[in-house]
Amino acid sequence: MAPKPPSRWAKHRSRTRPMRFLILLGATAAFILVLLSLHATAALLRLANSLGRQCMSLPPGFPTEDAASRSRRIAMVSLSDEGAGGPQRRRQAFQGLRAATQGNKQAYATQMGYRYIDAGDLVDRSRPPNWSKILAVRAHLPHYDWVFWNDADTLVTNPNMSLENVLLAAIGHRDFHSSPDLVVTKDFNGVNSGVFFIRQSKWSEDFLDSWWNQTSFIQFGSTKSGDNAALKYLIDSLPEEELHSHVVTSQMQCLFNSYPWVPSWKYFYRFISSPLVTWNGVYSDGDFLVHLAGLDEKKKWVDEILQQLRTVV
Repeated sequence: MAPKPPSRWAKHRSRTRPMRFLILLGATAAFILVLLSLHATAALLRLANSLGRQCMSLPPGFPTEDAASRSRRIAMVSLSDEGAGGPQRRRQAFQGLRAATQGNKQAYATQMGYRYIDAGDLVDRSRPPNWSKILAVRAHLPHYDWVFWNDADTLVTNPNMSLENVLLAAIGHRDFHSSPDLVVTKDFNGVNSGVFFIRQSKWSEDFLDSWWNQTSFIQFGSTKSGDNAALKYLIDSLPEEELHSHVVTSQMQCLFNSYPWVPSWKYFYRFISSPLVTWNGVYSDGDFLVHLAGLDEKKKWVDEILQQLRTVV
């Protein structure tokens, strides 16, 4: 008995198998190419300074430092509560961070003649820990000409750069007594409260008090505590003349608040949607400070960056 010819369905199925394989192979290849592109982009951005980006722009021939500017009383203030009271993911992200970063900042402060202050004793448990930066700065500001607030998830990556020079580049002149009172940077979301300078003045004290009193912005159970939103609101609410007189936003975020660029879809979208903001703020070799804002496993990042710095030295 002669075998039956294959059915039309069997013929169709035999043709679709190779097609499915080719589609899967093409999709896999495309995915690999995208991953390679992400890592290539990360490597390229890490070389931003070598490619001509200038985070600290000063006029040609402008003096960078003198004895008077180096005699300013400056405190570097920070605190870490290891994410206590926040979501589990946040607590894990900050675990071990204080011990990992404190030595780096203390060594820099000692080298430059500043004072490094761990203000962990000033944490107010009634609010998310980030709000306590206001209390810490407010408590120590009367004793110094300037306070440089830096979140716990920051590292000094260029210890040869002084805070006076950073201020000079941001303000544009050396007369710190007549300078604006608050020096900040902006990222994708606007003003960032994680790293800033504030000058001893009545305006600064009143501003810090007003910031603390923005209780409507307090958020619990979220990765956002509300202190950053409150700061942006206050700055945006200032009359134009007061804003111009008292607040300076650095033109280059990387002057003192650089962010690592991570090869991920989230960072790729940011790069495509805001290439200039990314370029101005991405962490590159030679930057003064790196801020691990929004990253998980912060201690792992700190250990890796410190190892890279030791290798360069």
